[in-house]
Amino acid sequence: MQRGLEIDVLACPNCGGRLRYVTTILTREAIRRILTHLDLPAEPPALAPAKPAPELDEIAWA
Repeated sequence: MQRGLEIDVLACPNCGGRLRYVTTILTREAIRRILTHLDLPAEPPALAPAKPAPELDEIAWA
């Protein structure tokens, strides 16, 4: 993201210090336990069906 968007993802937004990578959590159970502990929703939201772009409304679909 640094090269493409000029965003330093390792800079702390509060103090400007450097953050360090600790780990990647991949198991569903660990993710669910962490989210539950933080009082965050553990299940993903339901997905709505995709809608066509408004500029395509006038096109007659065959």
